[in-house]
Amino acid sequence: MNWSDVLADPCLQDLPYKIELNQHGAIVMTPASNRHARQQSRIYDLLNSLKRSGELIVECAVGTESGVRVPDVAWMSDSFVAKHGESTPFPRAPELCVEVVSPSNSRAEMEEKIQLYLDRSAREVWLCSEAGTVEFFDATGAVDESQLFAGFPTQIK
Repeated sequence: MNWSDVLADPCLQDLPYKIELNQHGAIVMTPASNRHARQQSRIYDLLNSLKRSGELIVECAVGTESGVRVPDVAWMSDSFVAKHGESTPFPRAPELCVEVVSPSNSRAEMEEKIQLYLDRSAREVWLCSEAGTVEFFDATGAVDESQLFAGFPTQIK
């Protein structure tokens, strides 16, 4: 299965799950929780208050070496938008990809996603626990703070 098949399949519309594809084209679904959605909204709102340009997007499809992954929140520069616009999935990762970690996500799975986004040109990847702790990563590994959004908190209330 490829991403266009997922988008065209009426059975997969309006599911209460986040859908991704693994490297074999198999659908991977993660159940949505209201806590997860609230964290996603808080991150979006905080980023929106800090951004000076570009666009924020929720749950965009990113083509990776290991299938299509869908960050919960992403920030795209104006140049990224001009180049990739409405491409689905994006052939490169937006400059910032944020994942809200669900109880069903393992640390190994999240580390893989960090690397997949960085390998597809993300400048930063953030992980946010459902409790609100934010971890920042760039090509060098874990970092203390974001360079893209200085002042973003390490704890979201």
